[in-house]
Amino acid sequence: MAAGYRIRVRGQVQGVGFRPFVWQLAERFAIAGEVSNDAEGVLIRATGARLDAFVRALRDEAPPLAEVEAVEMAEADCPAFSGFRIVGSGAAGAETRVTPDAALCADCAEEIASPGRRRGYAFTNCTNCGPRFTILQGLPYDRGQTTMAGFAMCSECRSEYENPADRRFHAQPIACPACGPQLAFEPPAGPPLDEAVRRLGAGEIVALKGLGGFHLACDATSGAAIARLRERKRRPTKPLALMGTMEMIARHGAPTPGERARLGDPAAPIVLIARGTSDLPESVAPGMAELGWMLPYTPLHLLLLRAVGRPLVMTSGNLSGEPQVIGDDEARDRLGHIADGILYHNRPIARRLDDSVERVTRHGPMVLRRARGRVPGTFPLPEGFEDAPDVVAYGAHLKSAICLTKNGAALLSHHLGDLDDALTWEEFQKADADYAALFDHRPEAAASDLHPDYRSTRHAAATGLRHIRVQHHHAHLGACLAENGWPRDGGPVAGIVLDGLGLGADGTVWGGEVLLGDYTGFERRAWLRPAALPGGDAANREPWRNLLARLDLAGLSAAADELLAERPRALLRQAISAGVNAPMSSSAGRLFDAVAAALGFSGAQSFEGEAAMWLEAAARAAGPDVGDGYPLGVGAAEGVLDDTALWAGLGADLAAGTDRRLIAMRFHAGLAGSFARAARRLVETGAAEAVALTGGCFQNALLLDLVVGALDGVAVPVLHHTRVPANDGGLALGQALIAQVALESG
Repeated sequence: MAAGYRIRVRGQVQGVGFRPFVWQLAERFAIAGEVSNDAEGVLIRATGARLDAFVRALRDEAPPLAEVEAVEMAEADCPAFSGFRIVGSGAAGAETRVTPDAALCADCAEEIASPGRRRGYAFTNCTNCGPRFTILQGLPYDRGQTTMAGFAMCSECRSEYENPADRRFHAQPIACPACGPQLAFEPPAGPPLDEAVRRLGAGEIVALKGLGGFHLACDATSGAAIARLRERKRRPTKPLALMGTMEMIARHGAPTPGERARLGDPAAPIVLIARGTSDLPESVAPGMAELGWMLPYTPLHLLLLRAVGRPLVMTSGNLSGEPQVIGDDEARDRLGHIADGILYHNRPIARRLDDSVERVTRHGPMVLRRARGRVPGTFPLPEGFEDAPDVVAYGAHLKSAICLTKNGAALLSHHLGDLDDALTWEEFQKADADYAALFDHRPEAAASDLHPDYRSTRHAAATGLRHIRVQHHHAHLGACLAENGWPRDGGPVAGIVLDGLGLGADGTVWGGEVLLGDYTGFERRAWLRPAALPGGDAANREPWRNLLARLDLAGLSAAADELLAERPRALLRQAISAGVNAPMSSSAGRLFDAVAAALGFSGAQSFEGEAAMWLEAAARAAGPDVGDGYPLGVGAAEGVLDDTALWAGLGADLAAGTDRRLIAMRFHAGLAGSFARAARRLVETGAAEAVALTGGCFQNALLLDLVVGALDGVAVPVLHHTRVPANDGGLALGQALIAQVALESG
């Protein structure tokens, strides 16, 4: 035995070409030894005179998809190594991170367009790109633990796989036309890809099997094709995602440099981009100022786009409200009546993942839906949580997601959806078991929302673990603090929480608050004056109901009668007066709905947030001279933000014939300024050490910008979301950390 070192590398270091990278460094620095994957990451045993330089390079020069969190070095006895070698994986386990799926890299994109054995091959990949989490069935990440296990490598692929100098060294999904997955089209016709191209060019709808599920694709330049897709999918107005090359996107939109960078990220998310002078049909995203674009992130998508020569609608393969389809038989059953043909392949999908949805704001990126390409990425727990007990948190009811804490990190699951849907509920339960098994998770407690009737709450209660219920908006605050690394002992912050609906600590429905709190607890210091939700859940779907309640509360019933002359006002007023199915709520989301209804948004929302998105688009179209915003006044009770003056100002502008786009902007400005002032007061009195902006309403980039602007000059940090959804998709992260504190507090 000889004196040497045992070097442990932790982080996202498996499935990213880290072992061949280590081998190349060893050759460069004349290091002898070996490297392997194991349950905790990458393990190196090494001897040599230049070990210090070798270890520095491990962190400084890591491969593109690697994220090195720690490099630990300890003296150890080593065999008398004669060279450096890569050895097989060690014991299975789940102490290391799993790499998310990565978009097609430039080398592979060039390869499928060039002469060679992978020319035109739809499943080309290497260590710098390709499927990871969507094919993973167990750890460690080796081919036998993926859905590629059934594809035996040909001699040429084997040669690449075993060559440390090749970019496909130990690329677990490695394949070529001779040994890898193949395409098929149903109904059978000519070559599968050619048939899909022909049908798309003819205005037909094609179901396409991708990485994390099926898409429904059609010609994005054809209004007739889009109309058929909307009718068949039962998706009347919700924006449709688009896929195009960067040249196509620039032709139909106006991507900023930041948006171009986000599009080209290995996660390849859908990115919201201003329409510009786009001549695409309005029906792609009715009433919206932005379109959701993504680049082709697999070879199949790129080959299809190049052949069709125009942008494609690429929306989730499902019926609205249901989970995305992943199985071939499932696609025939659930998509057969929507699509005119189905383009399959024979590589199974291990878990369904929707496309991530993001936007770029003046204050950084914003994640609207965290899914493919982003999961199962982890977040380091803030200072003070290093030794906190492991917990599982089950989120809320809409936009559900699960969070696991382990080894000083939090793993937030992919977007699961609305738990009212039976199939989504099944997926939620599968995901809970899947993540627990994959990451060998043994929590001490289960956290959930305060609401007793949420399926996620009942699920947490049934685990047999200690059940910790966390108030909805406190969890939002906790998620924002956790994402920003706010220390456990960092002190209380002023949390502006603008959201839809959440059960409050007092048993009423909250949604527009300024909280003073941290992970331990909170106080409600200011809130929007509560108004009735006439019809209960119906008020979430029909904005006019909220308008009636708000105008009546403001003493403007005559204005309500004029604006809502065709609506059944008397019945709703009786219900509000009697308190029948009309709970009181401080929801900022329902205030947005009410203002949208006042400005012309009619009918019911066909998807959650439609009215608020419509209102944001209108406000963005206002000119630079918008005048003053409509303020919220001080209510009769301490802490209440009264909207009477808001409605009086808005009503006066409507009566004067003011451009409704200006009215929309004045509403945004007034709301932002009023809540910012309430938070600023907590800072100025020394009560708050920071301001945190969270809740679903902060998906509105205009609102975020206005609130940040209204806080300009505040002498403490202003925290907001850049990697975790501000909506309920991030709620489980906050629940998890709050539960850890509660668990340790007894």
